[in-house]
Amino acid sequence: MTTYVPTDWADLFGEHGPLAAHIAGFTQREEQIAMAQRVAGALRTRGRLIVEAGTGTGKTFAYLVPALLSGRRVIVSTGTKTLQDQLYRRDLPTVAAALGMPVRVALLKGRANYLCLHRLDLAEQQATQRGLRREVAMVLPALRGWSRVTREGDIAELGNLSETHPVWPWVTSTRENCLGQRCPHFERCHLVEARRAAQAADVVIVNHHLLMADLVLKEEGFGELLPGADAIVLDEAHQLPEVAATFLGFTVSARQLQAFARDLAAELVGGGPQEIATAFPQTLERQLADMHDALRSSRERCEFDAWPDGLIESLHAVRGSLEELAQALASAARELPAFAALRRRSLELAAQIESMLKAPSEEGGESVRWAQAGRQGVSLHYVPVDVAEQLGALIEAHAGAWICTSATLAVGEDFSHFARRIGMREPDTACFDSPFDYAHQALLYLPRSLDAPSSARHTQQVVEAALPVLEASGGRAFLLFTSHRALREAADMLARRWGQHPPWPLLVQGDAPREALLEAFRESGQAVLLGTSSFWEGVDVKGAALSVVVIDKLPFAAPDDPVLKARLAAIERRGGNPFFEEQVPQAVIALKQGVGRLIRGPEDFGVVMLCDQRVRTRPYGRIFLDSLPPMRRTADLSAVCAFLRGRLGAGAS
Repeated sequence: MTTYVPTDWADLFGEHGPLAAHIAGFTQREEQIAMAQRVAGALRTRGRLIVEAGTGTGKTFAYLVPALLSGRRVIVSTGTKTLQDQLYRRDLPTVAAALGMPVRVALLKGRANYLCLHRLDLAEQQATQRGLRREVAMVLPALRGWSRVTREGDIAELGNLSETHPVWPWVTSTRENCLGQRCPHFERCHLVEARRAAQAADVVIVNHHLLMADLVLKEEGFGELLPGADAIVLDEAHQLPEVAATFLGFTVSARQLQAFARDLAAELVGGGPQEIATAFPQTLERQLADMHDALRSSRERCEFDAWPDGLIESLHAVRGSLEELAQALASAARELPAFAALRRRSLELAAQIESMLKAPSEEGGESVRWAQAGRQGVSLHYVPVDVAEQLGALIEAHAGAWICTSATLAVGEDFSHFARRIGMREPDTACFDSPFDYAHQALLYLPRSLDAPSSARHTQQVVEAALPVLEASGGRAFLLFTSHRALREAADMLARRWGQHPPWPLLVQGDAPREALLEAFRESGQAVLLGTSSFWEGVDVKGAALSVVVIDKLPFAAPDDPVLKARLAAIERRGGNPFFEEQVPQAVIALKQGVGRLIRGPEDFGVVMLCDQRVRTRPYGRIFLDSLPPMRRTADLSAVCAFLRGRLGAGAS
């Protein structure tokens, strides 16, 4: 195998280059070449680079090729496990083989993906004591057998058990219940082994949650990934600010406290201060019930300044119980690592509840807090209003290159909104349009005569306006909604209209898991799928199976979201314009994601139907339209139907 040393990026990515020679169907793309040059420059200078690369640019190869050729140690962070697996199993081996460069690659997932041998021991002890649900206890023997042969301990190896099976929380660890170096199985720990492999690798594939955990938590006993990395590449970088908020804030929930009580009970099976074995769980359950009752009498979601007295009293009681438990565990904690970990967790939970209860004037920085009652009990949320300063400080603390890329980072060609949200100062930026011929492949349909999006009749009108388009396309459509209420209303309308024998398979988010719905959509070739936010991005359906994307409204965030309200208030206090600084840019990026579902390849075609009159009637509508790919626009239904029938009739179906 000959290592390829480039003299020219156009030669490397060209039609006679090593990539074309090794990869069937590889085509030269000027946008890919230009992006690779910019990435190489950032790697060389350890710079900060933000790149928007339209669908079809080939952005993955555009950063992987210069990363491998740089000889530097690189961490690639993605938005999803799916993209992690694609990079690890397909893209990186392909590029390495084409370049003739053997490379050490590691795939590192979060804790919940690895079997914990200590937790498996505890689960078996509880099963013996009949302290586990039957469906959990029944699979433990199979897990024990697998534990003796697995090398990586990745739960994905057990394809016969779904990721949502109730056994996994019993046999995987969390940061809170991990014993670290004091664990009896530390030397055989699958997570430790995975991290050791990552520290020895040239390229490490992680996801944004794991990257933030390494940036923020720096877990004791497991090493840190970042200090040894020369560069961080953030793919699907538009997701990072929201992920960062979850790590720079925290949640205390009934489910979390109940899991803590279960872990306590599991450790007590093997000995320890038995006097607390029953007292704490029973007291906690009573206090959690009081919290739920107090919040239910108020309203489902309640912001901090409206918390009822009963909720505050219950929180003080829970905090007191946790502190008493920590005191009761003090003696056992000096002797036994498991009880030391439980004592630390009880104190951390007590401290988080104390932070929840502090008056805003007592805490440093600006935050928003709210409580929420749901099916799984009460949850309390604490989120910084703006993570930019903290995230920016974390980025600045790492001297390596930072490269952010996604198909949706800019508003028009302006990156200031994204750069501000992640606290990146004076980055280099570049915007590369998709090489697809949108002017011929796609049509943007803006139907007239629809009510304002706030109208009670709007969803009904969207469905009625979409029906002739669906008739012309023979199904083959995504109907994307900005709310679950609109989704259910549209689904009910179509179910009533089509009855027991719909003309095309009708798939509705919530009726089955997301991946199952997508598989059914692809297999059908003519289905109609209704979805909300989880279908606006990260969904890839190529070919005529998806020929229409209907979007009911401009995707402005819900105005009653407590974090958004706090962000808007903070912008207003400093004299900014909250609508144009926060709401419009975020909605533009979300709309670009939704529109991006349609054209995924050079042979794709179809119609985007945008059912929000504000793009025509409001001055800011131009910002949205100018940020979309250069599709032809029409308000003529007959032109839309003719386009679809013509393309489908030409054999594309």
